[in-house]
Amino acid sequence: MADTAARSMIRTQGRRAYASFGTRPSGTRHPLVATAMVLPLAALLVVVFGGWDAVVTQASSVGVMMGR
Repeated sequence: MADTAARSMIRTQGRRAYASFGTRPSGTRHPLVATAMVLPLAALLVVVFGGWDAVVTQASSVGVMMGR
């Protein structure tokens, strides 16, 4: 019985701490926050793997197909 009460108290404290930071309980993020989190990693991958050339090539191909 005491074990159950302790678990309940810990869960309640966790919820209060979670709510005090103003985070969303559903686990979703604002799209701008998600973008800001992903952009540094994406830039690093572009530099490390030389992806910039591929992006430029693809953009050029799409531009040609669109008639620009």
